[in-house]
Amino acid sequence: MTSGSKAKSLKELKKSGYQVVGVREEIRRNLIGKLVAGEALFPGIIGYEGTVIPEVQNAILAGQDIILLGERGQAKSRLIRAMVSLLDEEIPYIAGCEINDNPFAPICSACHEKIAEMGDEVAIAWLPREARYAEKLATPDIAVADLIGEVDPIKVAEGRYLSDELTVHYGLIPRTNRGIFCINELPDLAERIQVSLFNLMEEKDIQIKGYRIRLPLDVYLVASANPEDYTNRGRIITPLKDRYGAQIRTHYPKLQEDEIRIIDQEVMVFPDMASTVIVPVYMKEIIAEITSLARRSGDINQRSGVSVRVSIANYESMISNAYRRRIQHQEEKVVPRISDLAAIVPSTMGKIEMETLDDGREVRILEELTKKAVLNIFGRYIDADELEGIIEGFEEGMVVETGSDRPSSEYVSLLGEIEGFDEPIKRLGADNTHELIASAMEFILEGLHLKRRLNKDRVEGRYHYRT
Repeated sequence: MTSGSKAKSLKELKKSGYQVVGVREEIRRNLIGKLVAGEALFPGIIGYEGTVIPEVQNAILAGQDIILLGERGQAKSRLIRAMVSLLDEEIPYIAGCEINDNPFAPICSACHEKIAEMGDEVAIAWLPREARYAEKLATPDIAVADLIGEVDPIKVAEGRYLSDELTVHYGLIPRTNRGIFCINELPDLAERIQVSLFNLMEEKDIQIKGYRIRLPLDVYLVASANPEDYTNRGRIITPLKDRYGAQIRTHYPKLQEDEIRIIDQEVMVFPDMASTVIVPVYMKEIIAEITSLARRSGDINQRSGVSVRVSIANYESMISNAYRRRIQHQEEKVVPRISDLAAIVPSTMGKIEMETLDDGREVRILEELTKKAVLNIFGRYIDADELEGIIEGFEEGMVVETGSDRPSSEYVSLLGEIEGFDEPIKRLGADNTHELIASAMEFILEGLHLKRRLNKDRVEGRYHYRT
């Protein structure tokens, strides 16, 4: 129906031939339509194309409720929210109904009374897909009233019997009837609250204040859980877990290219930076490599995970440090260097959990991860044996000073003093601006140091490279 021809009464809706289907059938039908048309299902979800997304598709095609199980920062909530796109743009419901009743098969007493009184003249409203999604973060203080409902004392005071369904103030799940409801971090939900959920999922009734209401809700339930919570802080009770049709394991990006695509997609770049920031590919790869190494490090608690947010925050810190240099020296472009990686310490420390409790060791572990990441990426671009010309320059007594506060023009002046920089700088695509040249030179010098071809000393916040 077009917006101009939408039914405004039950009579008009019947005349239009509109057919109401269950939410699972609706999502399934729209998924099939997108698959046939070759449309992108979950834009912005990167790295799950061959793993998680096919499993989600299978669960939807089977009409199964879903639990997404994975560590923090694995796009579980984003994936669930993206499922809203599989709902119809809007659906009809009985106007004024708190639980979005199906006009052809209402389930609440108030709507039954309306139809008994007005018949086919009952007013119809249209519910957009965005209003058909709700989510709740599971916390220990959640009550049955929040999710299912509670007796409203005001309605009782109006003269209704306590056992009358019309005295109930519905919770989040009934108010999401004919839609998608998500519970984030399901194991943190108290077990007695979980009991109320599986009763609702299977028996289609709710129990409030000792009396029972038959309420066959049509809700597609999706939950997220962290494996650490699953086994330690809380648990999903067996009857509830049994009622979820599919448990799908999420994961961190398996490919570095995917991690970088996520960084590019999610990084916050302010308008005044958008036209001036140039980040060499090797610097992006170093940021992604640090995160990848952290996910395999025995010094870092892997049960809590190393989120993609670590990469994003580190990238933001790195370019912000470079931007501060641009302001200080009024440079034309913002190009991060190796010396800017010192700025990622604060953005990393709050997002990972170390196995050690020794003071100061956390920073040393991060420094070692950074060095290994730089060494790995350097090896992809440059063979140190091909840089003998640069090393010979240092053997003649040359000392090069670098630092995040040093202007780029000072690096360019070194090109005439040390032979051998031109070719590797061109290979890194950095021969057109002073800022890119400075970044490439620091990368080359640090790579030679990590390959044990140059020594490196720290002096008052700057670094001296020498033989």
